[in-house]
Amino acid sequence: MGVMRLGRVEVRVTDLKQSIDYYSNVIGLQLMAQENGRAYFKAWDEDDHHSLILVEADHPGLVHVGFKVRREEELDRFEKALEEYGVRVGRVSKGERLAEGQAIRFTLPTGQVMELYHEIERPGNGLKLNPDPYPANLKGIAPPHLDHLLISGDDVKGTTDLLMNVLDFHMSEQVILQEELTATFLFRTNTTHDIAVIKGPDAKLHHFAFALNSWDDVLRAGDWLARNNIAHDEGPTRHGVTRGLTIYFFDPSGNRNEVFSGGYAPGPDFIPVTWTEERFFTRGIFYHRGESNERFSTVFT
Repeated sequence: MGVMRLGRVEVRVTDLKQSIDYYSNVIGLQLMAQENGRAYFKAWDEDDHHSLILVEADHPGLVHVGFKVRREEELDRFEKALEEYGVRVGRVSKGERLAEGQAIRFTLPTGQVMELYHEIERPGNGLKLNPDPYPANLKGIAPPHLDHLLISGDDVKGTTDLLMNVLDFHMSEQVILQEELTATFLFRTNTTHDIAVIKGPDAKLHHFAFALNSWDDVLRAGDWLARNNIAHDEGPTRHGVTRGLTIYFFDPSGNRNEVFSGGYAPGPDFIPVTWTEERFFTRGIFYHRGESNERFSTVFT
């Protein structure tokens, strides 16, 4: 069975029109469609129809996260495996959301809704040549693709075990504080994490992240955020955990965004890096400054 990668996140926003402007012109995503109160976006180098869905609501936060599987028939196999593991699974019909086929839907022990799917329309990235550095009409930060998300909840071990034992995720790093598993960083692709789970309030989102190619791109993103008066939550800086280069900031509704570059490429046999109190609070979160701001540890949506 094959989970390929993070495919999409659906998030609530409190002002759809304002959010469309922000994700189009500040982040620099491509607005693919609006339908039934939702806006669908893709990054410029993604082939699938969308990787970000916005839906208007009275509060921000994560609606669902979707991971793409290699073949359609694997949905049946994963449904059976999840039910045997003790997880209740539902079905999402083809066409329930624009450009999407059917999916299976379940709730993680930390409370977030996850979907697995295969079918989605694939308009491509529009490049006429390969390699072709960038399309001519890019705006804003213009990340090439969605990268990862970090979710929170009380049962970090339960969600980690489900993702690893049923969906065959692998662990790159873990945080153990006072002998308790406090955070895990899990991957299916050749990146340090496609999803991370941290101790915190149930069913919440800490952030979702877009990939950039280099430290220069991260600095350019910082310039663009400043030019548009988008307040930084943290960065530009480097993480100790994952070695990533990063900036954190908030969309107009309060959902935390990240741009992320760097890290390393672990394989399935990678020996996880373990962080404990001795180093995590001084160099694990923000390596350069050696400490974290209170907002970073307490604000979730």
